[in-house]
Amino acid sequence: MPLIARTLMLLSLLAGLAGCASHVNPMAITQGQSPVQLQNRLLLTPANGGQRIAPADLKAGDIILSNTNGIVSVGIRAMTVAPVSHAALYLGDGRIAEAVGSGTRIRSTADFMADESTIVAFRHPGLRPEHAENMRRFAQQHDGKKYNVVGIVLQAPFTLQRQYCELPLVPSLVRDFCIRGLAAVQLGAARNDRFFCSQFVLEAYQQAKLPLTSADPLLVSPADLLHMREGDVPSVRTEQALQYVGHLKSGPVATDVEVAASANH
Repeated sequence: MPLIARTLMLLSLLAGLAGCASHVNPMAITQGQSPVQLQNRLLLTPANGGQRIAPADLKAGDIILSNTNGIVSVGIRAMTVAPVSHAALYLGDGRIAEAVGSGTRIRSTADFMADESTIVAFRHPGLRPEHAENMRRFAQQHDGKKYNVVGIVLQAPFTLQRQYCELPLVPSLVRDFCIRGLAAVQLGAARNDRFFCSQFVLEAYQQAKLPLTSADPLLVSPADLLHMREGDVPSVRTEQALQYVGHLKSGPVATDVEVAASANH
């Protein structure tokens, strides 16, 4: 196994040991189920119960999570112990808005799909046309703005330290308070009018008056958005669980990093 792959796997193992958010439901015992639900760090795919969709199945306002085979994507997935590394927003009419290294941009769904290895869509069940229109307006207003480099640089140490807030059996309210407090201290310097990918998606939903969470968008990663889906355990309190729509594109069922992570939970 290449040295880089071994190093990334070791990072994921250490991160996995440090924190894995959980939810305790004592009533589950009466139903013959485990009372402890751990955060699901493997991505549902068409190969294990998910479904394949086409771009025509998307609705304006859908949240798009993805990854690539590039070293940056692999590194992000190792740090967050998650199968996704990027977040974008579907605007409708075959267009996707995203914040990348070159800045915020709007481009075609076809171009986006050509660049990503795995692409999965989620939907807010309360999304209405007026919400989607507000998101489109927000994306157009910020098209071309520079990337939030400071915010993404500060994300690395924050991502590692926040996992101690997510130790198994830590109550959700305590976990939420711990993560938000840590973010207030470590990410305060990143406040500006620029965005990184998941921050852009959260801000768009806030501007549409349909917030996904009351947590600061600066602390939310693509992994956090993934865990906001129905049936999972979110790290921060969410206003509404997201519905899984389907996969526009899927790579291998699990990478070495993801298998290593799942072995610890």
